[in-house]
Parts: sequence; C-alpha cells; structure tokens
Amino acid sequence: MLSTGPQLRLLQLLSCVTLLLLFGGSSAKRDLKSACSTCRKITDDFGKGYDRTAKQNFGGGNTAWEERKLSKYETSEIRLMEIVEGLCDSSSFECNHMVEEHEEQFETWWFKRKTKHPDLHKWFCVETIKVCCPKGTFGPDCNACVGGSERPCHGNGMCDGDGTRGGSGECSCSHGYEGEFCLDCIDGHFNEVRNDTFSLCTECDSSCKTCTGGTSQDCDECKDGWEEDDQETCVDVNECSEDASPCEEDQYCLNTEGSYSCKPCDKVCSGCTGEGSDKCQACAGGYEDAEGTCTDVDECSQSEPVCTKEHQKCINTKGSYVCICEVGYEEEDGECLQPPQPEKEEETEAEETGTRTEL
Repeated sequence: MLSTGPQLRLLQLLSCVTLLLLFGGSSAKRDLKSACSTCRKITDDFGKGYDRTAKQNFGGGNTAWEERKLSKYETSEIRLMEIVEGLCDSSSFECNHMVEEHEEQFETWWFKRKTKHPDLHKWFCVETIKVCCPKGTFGPDCNACVGGSERPCHGNGMCDGDGTRGGSGECSCSHGYEGEFCLDCIDGHFNEVRNDTFSLCTECDSSCKTCTGGTSQDCDECKDGWEEDDQETCVDVNECSEDASPCEEDQYCLNTEGSYSCKPCDKVCSGCTGEGSDKCQACAGGYEDAEGTCTDVDECSQSEPVCTKEHQKCINTKGSYVCICEVGYEEEDGECLQPPQPEKEEETEAEETGTRTEL
C-alpha cells in the first residue's frame, strides 16, 4: 500500500494529465488552425512582395553590367531577402518564428522549385511544412470534409478546420439549413430541390411557420398573428378589429402583418380611432368639436371673462389660456399692482432734504 506522500503525488499527476487531456487538445487544435492561418498570410504577403519588387533592380549605377556579370535581380538572392524581410510585423512572434525556422525552404523554392511548383502556399504550407491542408479537407491526415472536398457541407455551410491540419470537420450550416450534412431546412423554409447530395432551402411565405411551398396556401402551420381561413390559406389576424382594443386609452391600434402596434393619439383627443385631430373619440380639455375635428377653444373671446382680476388680460394658448398683467403693472401676491414711480420718489426725497436744511 502506498504511503500518503506517494498517493498525493500520484493524484496530482493524474490531475495534471486530466487537465492536459481536457484543455491541451483544444489548445492544440487552435494552434493547428493558427499555424495554417499564419502560413497562409506569409505566402500571401510573399506574393505581394514579389509583385512589389517586379520592376526593381540592384540599385547600382550600371544595372546592365550588374545583371550580366553578377546575376539577374529578378532571380537573385537579394530580391528574395527583400521579400522575406517584409513578410512579418516585428510584433508577430508566430510569423517571425515560422519564417526563421523555415528560411532554407524559401531558398529551396526560390532557386529550385519555383518553376515546377509556382503555387507557394501549396508547396510550402501544405506539402513541405504540412501545417495546412488542401481546400475542402481538414485534420492531420487532410480528410475530406462532410459532403466531399469539392462541395464541403454540400455547399450549404462551413467545414470546421477546412484547409487546416486542425478542426473536427463538422459542418456549421448557413442560414436556412440544419442537420449534420446541411441538407435539412429550418422552420420557415422548405426544400425546393432535394436529393442525397444537394439541397436548396427556400424561405416560406411570411405567414407560415412551416410549409411545403412558397405561398400562403402551402403552410403546414400558420405563424402567430396569422390564422387559416376557409380556403386553408394563412391570413393576417386584425388585432385592431377586436371589441376591446389591445392599446391604452390615449393610443390607437395600427394593424401590421402578423402583429399590431400602438400609436399615441393626437394631443387634442381624449381617446381616438386613428391618427390626427379628426379621429378623436372625444376632444381633450380646451378643445371642441368643429365639424368633426377637435379645434382649440379661444377662452379669451368668450362672453364671460376668464381673467377676472383688475388690470389682467387674457392670452389664449393651445388647449388653454394664461392671465397676465397689463402693461405698466406687475404681479405681486396674485394681484396686478402699479410699481412706484421714480419721479415721485425723487420729489419726495428733495422735499425731505429741503426741510432738514431749513431746520
């Protein structure tokens, strides 16, 4: 029987192994995908560098002599180095590491393989350092994606790990498709064409939850907000035609396809059946019905005055009115009073000054 110390160490070791199995595998898969992505960027940038240096030369004074005596710039090591030096950003560790680790392969391709293998990505990433797979394949052995490498996921989705040495090969279906092979249609879509290797899912009519065709008569089941009529066609439910409106008192109901919305009544209305001052069920306070339209009441022109205090005048506003003091008067404690006159104040002060002088 093991002692407590060895038992503890064994348990710790098993825990580490378990963590590696759980997380190391997924990390490795990510690394495989990342390595291929890095390699593809390197080869893409190599192509851009190749085009950028196409019309350059050695930069010396006598280019013709240099090309004749040394070598042509087009196929020179100098041009290769200029391209390679521009492949990675200084901050990209993975890119710089891959380029430095495989610098000899770039030289081999440049001087010996370029003519026979013009596709650098295929030769370098797929066949030489083997971090990528051909399009339509995935995983360490470059197995064909579901549906075949020519049409991964039967053309209706993306194959996990496509073109890399990682991934599971599982399909992520495009919108409208579902199932392991992306041949089935989701709710709201129907198979316009379907066989063992091809599927075309088309959207149902907007009234259908499920359907067999593209019209409202082809619904297997109507969507919420729609109902089947006598002709077995899904038609819109007019929620606004119900006896009890689904909206608040100061709103009117606006029917839409498959639903409805509540809109605010005009401010001149007290309840309404639609938009505008002519759709009021009753007029709001301060408004009156004039030939079917709620219009403002001019309280200031009525026979009985509404501003009753002395020196007040009435100003009409939309739906109401305000009482203000006439010109030359100021409101004080709810009354309109005339402010003291400056001239009288000056005369009083002068009289008081004269009296004091005489004394």
